[in-house]
Amino acid sequence: MARTMLLNMSAAAIVAVSASQAWSQSYPTRPVRVVVPYAAGGNTDIVTRLITQHLSTAWGHQIIVDNRAGGATNIGSEAVARAQPDGYTLLMGGASNAVNMTLFKNPPYDTMKDFAAVVLCTIGANVLSVHPSLPVKNLRELIALAKAKPGQLNYATSGVGGSNHMAGELFKLMAHIDITHIPYKGNNPALADAVGGHVEMVIAGITSQMPLMKAGKLRGIAVSSKERFPAVPDLPTFDESGVPGYESSTFFGLLAPAGTPPEIVRKVNADVAKVLARPDVRERLINGGQVPGGGSSEQFTKFLRDEIAKYAKVIKAAGIPRQ
Repeated sequence: MARTMLLNMSAAAIVAVSASQAWSQSYPTRPVRVVVPYAAGGNTDIVTRLITQHLSTAWGHQIIVDNRAGGATNIGSEAVARAQPDGYTLLMGGASNAVNMTLFKNPPYDTMKDFAAVVLCTIGANVLSVHPSLPVKNLRELIALAKAKPGQLNYATSGVGGSNHMAGELFKLMAHIDITHIPYKGNNPALADAVGGHVEMVIAGITSQMPLMKAGKLRGIAVSSKERFPAVPDLPTFDESGVPGYESSTFFGLLAPAGTPPEIVRKVNADVAKVLARPDVRERLINGGQVPGGGSSEQFTKFLRDEIAKYAKVIKAAGIPRQ
């Protein structure tokens, strides 16, 4: 009898594995929704739409980009964390999903427990820009002006807890200056107020700032990466402009609700890797201020864990109050 039970259990396991593999091979059979926790038009939205455009063609099914801004990305992120773990609701995550684990006393989700890391899509950098009327041409002059006017200069970002907010706080800490953070609900309104001169500075990703800098509506001062970025080779880094050792990168990556079948995670990972390997996609990403990502879901999991630890140190060192 024991032998019969064992054989039956083995057969059941084989059937389950076969069914799971068949499911992943047929996935997707209907539209997939990718939640972007920011307003339309920002860096996250731009990268998401570029990748999903090609992914949709490969899958033969529509991918709906669902912009859910607000709550320092917690609204959109929580919606995905609580969604059915079937692969049909994904999140284009980013630095906020690492930052919020420390920034908030009671975040509505746990990045490492409530999500399955699918694939790292891109790594980027933020740019500190100023309105052309501000009488500074470089970072050293900006620091001198900020020290002469403590608390009087404002910098805009896409919201509390984003990589651009962390970049600004790290800048304040390392440059020993007092500037005021003005959070917006997305990059577009932040950039609009910067262009309009309502705030003196803005920190946002390269992708969304490049057209404004080229048009002379904003003056790029420094890029947050350790080395100069290919898309803006003439823009110096913070490190070489008076803040030695400064570095604050950003990233975008797909996350799925925890419990999503591993076969589906692997399929999405592999298919996104194919999109990122396309020469036309790579060219657009690089020219737009992003470095194509890739790698396994396990590597992305480790990357997320390291990012959470990194931002925890920044928040503590900068004395940023928990929300």
